[in-house]
Amino acid sequence: MTAGPDRRLKAGDVVSLKPRHVMTHDNTAAVMKKFRAIGVERMSDPRQPVFPMDHDVQNKSETNLAKYRDIEAFAIEMGVDFYPPGTGISHQIMVSHGYVVPGSLVVGSDSHSNMYGALGALGTPVVRTDAAAIWATGEFWWQIPRSVQVVLEGRLRSGVTGKDVIVTLCGLYNQGEVLNAVVEFGGSGVATLSMDARMTISNMTTEWGALAGWFPVDGVTIEYLRKRKVILELRGVTRYSDADLESWESDPPLPDHDAGYAARITLDLALVSPHVSGPDSVQVMRSLADIERERVTIHKAYLVSCVNSRLEDLEAAAAVIRGQKVADHVEFYLAASSSEIQREAEKSGAWSALLEAGARPLPSGCGPCIGLGAGLLEPGEVGISATNRNFKGRMGSRDAKAYLASPEVVASSAVAGYIKAPRPIDASTPDYRFEEFEIDAISETVEIQEGFPESIRGRLVFVPQDNLNTDGIYGKDYTYREGMTPDEMASVVMENYDPEFAARTRAGDVLVGGWNFGTGSSREQAVTALQAKGISLVIAGSFSQTYLRNAYNNGFVCIDCSELVKRLKEIHREAVEAGTLTIIPGAELDIDFAHGTVTLGTEVFSFKPLGSVPQSLIVAGGIENLIKQRLGD
Repeated sequence: MTAGPDRRLKAGDVVSLKPRHVMTHDNTAAVMKKFRAIGVERMSDPRQPVFPMDHDVQNKSETNLAKYRDIEAFAIEMGVDFYPPGTGISHQIMVSHGYVVPGSLVVGSDSHSNMYGALGALGTPVVRTDAAAIWATGEFWWQIPRSVQVVLEGRLRSGVTGKDVIVTLCGLYNQGEVLNAVVEFGGSGVATLSMDARMTISNMTTEWGALAGWFPVDGVTIEYLRKRKVILELRGVTRYSDADLESWESDPPLPDHDAGYAARITLDLALVSPHVSGPDSVQVMRSLADIERERVTIHKAYLVSCVNSRLEDLEAAAAVIRGQKVADHVEFYLAASSSEIQREAEKSGAWSALLEAGARPLPSGCGPCIGLGAGLLEPGEVGISATNRNFKGRMGSRDAKAYLASPEVVASSAVAGYIKAPRPIDASTPDYRFEEFEIDAISETVEIQEGFPESIRGRLVFVPQDNLNTDGIYGKDYTYREGMTPDEMASVVMENYDPEFAARTRAGDVLVGGWNFGTGSSREQAVTALQAKGISLVIAGSFSQTYLRNAYNNGFVCIDCSELVKRLKEIHREAVEAGTLTIIPGAELDIDFAHGTVTLGTEVFSFKPLGSVPQSLIVAGGIENLIKQRLGD
């Protein structure tokens, strides 16, 4: 559906957008294959893409090095900016090298592209097929999400960080309040937050379930951009002018005066205290004061990743650890978010303080955050990390436990050998303050397109887990193996969630999941592996919007049917409560797309029929084929 000329765009409208930039990292290799499959020889605009290599930078195998060489050669051929491994993490490169500016749309083939919102840009993830489409046409399709306003009041107390703010938000509002929404931060408290804190918060709006996390442009934003402009120009790079800075300062991008919000959250920063996420879930939080009393032993500590390894983070951790030593039984891993930031930390003395305490340095890159390279969690181990994601099995073994905390807490815990606060602090938690508003509904007349199935029948496979993430659907051990065949992908699908799934399911099955199905990273194999297994479609209470993009772009059917999920959880309550991962009761489901119904025995459940955009993508067999058809017209 697209908006007609007689009305303003609203949430739910599907629009075609042209981003200022599109970032792809190590997954550029996979996007290259898709781009070539489309059949175009040149990019629509070679200044639009950016290629920073960051995920598997510790891997010195000839296969991986050859992949990096191929990407660099392709970048040279096309005229695209390329950043070799070791330069820094992609999101840090995008903000510090001037690709992200206020009021712009900047997308990335990575789920943490939300971070760009710290600079007043709309930063949001796209999937690999989207990236290939943007290379070919300059544009991609987007369904406008609802907006949730987050009003920040007051000021953080000493020792409380931006990480504590977002950990608190993720834990306090964990019932889908911001799922698939754009989160717009505002209020007097914004001005008290540093740029590094804003990047941390916007980055982890991904884990909160949002599609974007936007901060307003103010003096902090302008000062950051002004400093970066000077640094870049010393390197002979100009991305924006003094006139641009003056324009953003005098007339910053702002919400419309009559902007409509789906909901409002109010948070008093003065009531935020240090909190810890986990284990194994960002939706579960505990106050640091509470968990410290249990003296939870840790084996590994991590100060790495795009969320919390900037200079402010490194210096805060160094201040805690200076003059002390990491506990004998703890391995403490360290990586700056970019080589430039590492040099700054070396100049300030923070880097040497961390190394002298016993930290083990790693190259600037993703590394253990995504389960690659040195320092992964072994079975039975417990880790505390300043990263953004602690899904089971993501940072190593499924039989390990991972907690998330601020850099200061990670450093303090590395020294103590258990989860410990760097200083005494209370255990206050802000009140739940959430208002939901009615917004105008948008109706759409849906017709079944020629070639789209009117109905599907298949055996029910019920996976009751809510927030089933893409790491669980398609694990880290296979994500960057570009040569996996469909049969190989089918054999490992869901392995990190239920190792028995692949053996128990068969082609033609209908998979029913819980709420927020496919949350987490933007890896498209979480869709294509289910396709390879022959799963007919996925039904869920709700989906991560990024997962839906991957599904539709690969011609895979997904539908929301919350009432069916509620009923299945009632019917199979005992199995769900017993922790059964995959329930196959032998029942059949009938899905009628023309009437928007799912039938289970004698019960009928309704769902919103798929609109014209997903139907056209499914009929074409995915966006690559659709673009081929359109470019061939």
